[in-house]
Amino acid sequence: MATALHSQLSVGAGVGPDNARQTDGFAKAYQPMTTDGSESTATKEDWGFVTGMCPAMQTLESVMAEIAPTSIPVLLLGESGTGKAMFAQRIHQLSTRSEEPLVTVSCAAMNPAQLSAELRLDASRNTDASVGAAGSVIFDEISELDSACQRNLLYALPDGHADAGRGLLGARVISTTRRNLEDEMRAGRFRTELYYRINGVCLRLPPLRDRREDIPILVESFLSKHAAQFGRPRPSLSPRTLRILLEHGWPGNIRELENVVKKIIALGDEQLAVSELASAPAEATAEAPLEVAEARGHSLKAASRAASREAERGLILKALARTRWNRKRAAQELQISYKSLLYKLKQIGVLDSEAD
Repeated sequence: MATALHSQLSVGAGVGPDNARQTDGFAKAYQPMTTDGSESTATKEDWGFVTGMCPAMQTLESVMAEIAPTSIPVLLLGESGTGKAMFAQRIHQLSTRSEEPLVTVSCAAMNPAQLSAELRLDASRNTDASVGAAGSVIFDEISELDSACQRNLLYALPDGHADAGRGLLGARVISTTRRNLEDEMRAGRFRTELYYRINGVCLRLPPLRDRREDIPILVESFLSKHAAQFGRPRPSLSPRTLRILLEHGWPGNIRELENVVKKIIALGDEQLAVSELASAPAEATAEAPLEVAEARGHSLKAASRAASREAERGLILKALARTRWNRKRAAQELQISYKSLLYKLKQIGVLDSEAD
């Protein structure tokens, strides 16, 4: 039976003096990191996965390394541009199916006939379904499927029984969405059965504004990648430009950051490329966590409580990662009762369907 594991990781990292000090010479401090191993359908550069440094990403990557070798379906949640596709590709690369093809189905572009053709499915004849010889299948933005498509996909997916005899039994299923599927189910727009079929493990990718310490290494990776792609020298960015990149709110997340780096290389003028970012106030672009934003408008005591909750969330998630999500061991590490840990997990939004 699939376990519904929600890693709701949105650990913030504000831009303060420590971040400002990072900007001077951080291009030398961080080197671009690429994935190891061989891929049958893409080169290392094509994968584009960059290992994160912030606690939220390290916890996510730890969980990902544990689940990748299994066949459990994975649901990736995150705002647009947070890197869901890269995470899905990374899961495939770390799996035992990495030598087999990785197929992506763009759900936003699908109608029932197209989806049936993509799955090679004729539901009326109860025939088997497959997506070629895929090792893994990514259903990109699965919440965009209409009700008819959802019904067809539900028919095609394995139901967890070894003798199912039909469905995508030979393929690992990875789904992505920027929507809250629980809200979509309550509104009647997403089938409950399909949600539980695709949600073996659910990982929530944090927005870039909540992982600012990863901006330097992402910039380094994009500079190297696109300088080579455009056939241009790799630029060294000024401390002023680096500070602007650290302080911007990044509503478009990693995709927006990569586009800015592309613009820097294409224009050959970093000041011109980041001029729009520099003119936008950091507070206007950054979408701080609600409880911290509210605290700013009230008292120092409220701000302290909000910061304490964020710190507590980080400690709990780290303990769960170290213990491979064994709640009893994590409670012992944190020196609190098991019941208290379950209560705190509910408070911070980390949901486990097996929680007492």
